[in-house]
Amino acid sequence: MKIEIWSDVMCPFCYIGKNNFEKALEQLPFKDEVEVEWKSFQLDPSLNPEETKSTADYFREKKGFPEAQARQMISQVQQMGIGAGINFHFEKALITNTFSAHKILHLAKKYKKTNEMEEALFIAHFIEGKNVGDHKTLIDLAESLGIDSEETRQVLDTSTFDD
Repeated sequence: MKIEIWSDVMCPFCYIGKNNFEKALEQLPFKDEVEVEWKSFQLDPSLNPEETKSTADYFREKKGFPEAQARQMISQVQQMGIGAGINFHFEKALITNTFSAHKILHLAKKYKKTNEMEEALFIAHFIEGKNVGDHKTLIDLAESLGIDSEETRQVLDTSTFDD
């Protein structure tokens, strides 16, 4: 069975869904017969890749939510995260353009490490507060999974995987 998952690494619901999906998958007697294919979906491709924003600032500026409403939404998502085993740190999360992160996910597919890269990007963004649009951060993450840093740099600096 093949399951396609459309996701963006700065989507908290995607991270929650990933954790819940993996827990459910572990319960299936045919779990080893399931192939998961991660697909790229940018939540906000209009974001400037050279800039970062806090989650609260993004909600206020981009979505027009008052600060109190933004904080309430963040709190609700944090509670959902706890239920899925995730301790979100939205106060650290840097909202940015995720196009380069998606390119690295496609490179990871070549190494059969897409799921590991998806997880590493979620952790970098939501837990560690790293800029998942920054090339050095992405090269370091790829390298930590055994993906060649020079190949990663080449993918980031060219149109490879842009389509």
